[in-house]
This record gives sequence, C-alpha cells and structure tokens, in this order.
Amino acid sequence: MTFTQTTTQPQVAPAAKTKVFFPNLDGLRFISFLVVFLHHCYLSFFSYLQTSSPTAFKIQSFLFQYGTLGVNFFFVLSGFLITYLLIREKEVTGTIHVGNFYIRRILRIWPLYFLCLFIGFVLFAMLKKMGGEVPHESANPWYYIFLVGNFDYMNTWPVKPDAILLSVLWSVCVEEQFYLAWPVILKFIPVKSYKYVFAGIMLLSLVFRSFYTHNTEADHAVRYFHTLSLIGDMALGGMVAWLLSFPGKFRDFITNLSKPAIALIYIGTLCVTLGKGYIFPYGAPIIFERLVIGIFFALIIAEQNFAKNSLFKMSQSKLMSKLGVYTYGLYCLHLLGMYATVRIVVKLGWHEDNLWVAGASAVIGLLLSIAISLASYHLYEKWFLKWKDKFAFITK
Repeated sequence: MTFTQTTTQPQVAPAAKTKVFFPNLDGLRFISFLVVFLHHCYLSFFSYLQTSSPTAFKIQSFLFQYGTLGVNFFFVLSGFLITYLLIREKEVTGTIHVGNFYIRRILRIWPLYFLCLFIGFVLFAMLKKMGGEVPHESANPWYYIFLVGNFDYMNTWPVKPDAILLSVLWSVCVEEQFYLAWPVILKFIPVKSYKYVFAGIMLLSLVFRSFYTHNTEADHAVRYFHTLSLIGDMALGGMVAWLLSFPGKFRDFITNLSKPAIALIYIGTLCVTLGKGYIFPYGAPIIFERLVIGIFFALIIAEQNFAKNSLFKMSQSKLMSKLGVYTYGLYCLHLLGMYATVRIVVKLGWHEDNLWVAGASAVIGLLLSIAISLASYHLYEKWFLKWKDKFAFITK
C-alpha cells in the first residue's frame, strides 16, 4: 500500500490482511524521544553549567526543563494509533480480537522491558558490588514485574531508582495498563458510542486531578504517575482517531487546514509547552494542563497525517523517520548511553562544568543511545517482532 503527500489519508487495502500506515508518525516519535533525551541532558550534563555558564544554563533550562512532555505526546499518540487500528479491525472483521491484540503488544513490549528489568535489578547491582559500592535500590521489583511500576515510583517520589535505567519504565507500565483495558472497552461498545466513552474518561481524569492541585511532592507524584491522571491523554488520542476514522466535519476541517492555521498550531504548541509553568500554575489551572497540551499534540498528529497543506511532513526527513522505528529502544535504553557517557567523560578527565564538554556529552550520549538501540532491535527485539503479523488483522 502507498501513502503519498498528495493523498494524506491512510489507504485501507481490501485484503484479508488490511494495511494501514501513517508514514509521518515515526518522525514524530523520534522528536518526542529527543525532547525527553534533552530533558535528561538538562538534569545531568547541563546541570554543571549553573555556576560556570549561567546564561547557557538559563537558555537550556528554558528550552528543556519541561522535556517530560515528550512522554505526554507518546500517550496521546498511543491513544490515537491504537484506537484507529482497533476501529479498522472492527470494521474489517466485525469484532476486536482481544487475545491477538495482547499477543502483539507482548511481542513488541515485553522482551525489551523485561531485559531492562534484568539489567536494572540484577546486573546493575552486581556491577556496583564488583566496584566496591553498596546497592541501595528504592524500586520494588514486584511492582515492575507486574507492570504497575508507575505506582511504585509515585510512592517513592522524589527518590528515584538507584539503577538509572529503571527510572523511565514507569511510562511503559502506564502504556501496558492502557493496552490491557482498551481493546476490551472498544470490543463491547458500538463504534458510534466511542465518543461518549472517550469524553467520559477525559472527564474522569480531570475530576481525579482536581484532588491533587497543590505544590507538593505528593500531589506532583499523583498528577504525573497515577494512571487515572494520565489516561485522559490516551482517551484524547482515541477521540481524535474516532473523529478521523470516518468522513465528517472534523476530518474535512483537518484535511483543508490552511498553512497559516497549521503554523498557529505549532506556535501554540511551543507557547503552551515552553510556558507551561506560567499558563498552568498550581490550583485549578493545573487540572487542565494535560488536556490543553494534549489537544495541541493531537492536532499535530492529525495535521501531519491528514492535512493537505502541511508546512512539512515528517516523512520527508528520512533520518528522523528511520530513527523513529527504534524509538521504543531509544526511550528505554538512552539512560544507559548517558551513563556510559559520564564514565567516558570522567575517564578522559574532562571538566563537566565546561560548556563545550556539556554539548559534547549530549552528542556522545545520543550517538551511544542510538547504537545501543540499534543493537537491541536487530540482535534481540526483531526476533520477537517477526511473529507479530501472524496475530494481526491490520498490518503496516
């Protein structure tokens, strides 16, 4: 199946295995990962600049302190893509095959996820002992084994896992909880009623967040890690997928967006993300923070894949689209690349409070992260991925 720049709606092939492909999503995935990566650079490599290069520190702080919003984008994107594919499956087969869906997600997520758990809980502790250090892991392995690590992270916050690799896996747990519930919900509800379900879930999320609006570590942990606080992102993505799945006013609106309107979407996204702390202070405004930012993210996803007049399609960037295929590995493993970079910098005797050392560390960390992710994908993950299509009714 082909997907051209002149026809931006995904084409569905009338075959036993229906094909749906959004070529612009891989590039968006990579950008989202890059934002998260730069946020972690802000917390590590760039943090040493606060005294030695205060102006540079302030600039990168302004740009990257809210880089965790890349995770928000992943949640909205997951809600959009999974919902769109399940709607197509229900159209083609008359139902949603929940068991097959679970197998596909297990083949994609579990091999790398549980490898990361082994590295974090076993190998990291062994390496510390071999180096004469005493492991002091705060993370509870049972929470992560049973895919509810976000609740463990919420309970220990602001203490982070000793094994740095574990500190990003909470969001994978949230995704897995979403995957567990979503196909069951959509299977037994008529497609025409999906909008009420999605709206109800978004409202539930807002109500839940309204109880945690204070400027405390405890409230922050609930807002950021609790599934009920985050599920509105997936529901929002699902709502947009439902609206775009069928001809109608919304799809026509997105398809015919003018270039100035599209530019406003991206300008608005930059404003609400970079100015998040001012626009959504503690109290009532912070209840709506994820929803408003998520709407801008959803509009970007929609215009990238359906608009005729886009300023730029992510698929035009071959490098970012190619790297986007490895985003899951990049996200799970990039802290290993950064950890290795710190060791290299120390070994070379570079001064970490030097501006060029901070910049070089970020570049080295990114390159190492890409190399580790490529190795993981081609030497390990790919063996499991080759079985996915055997359980799929909608393929790429």
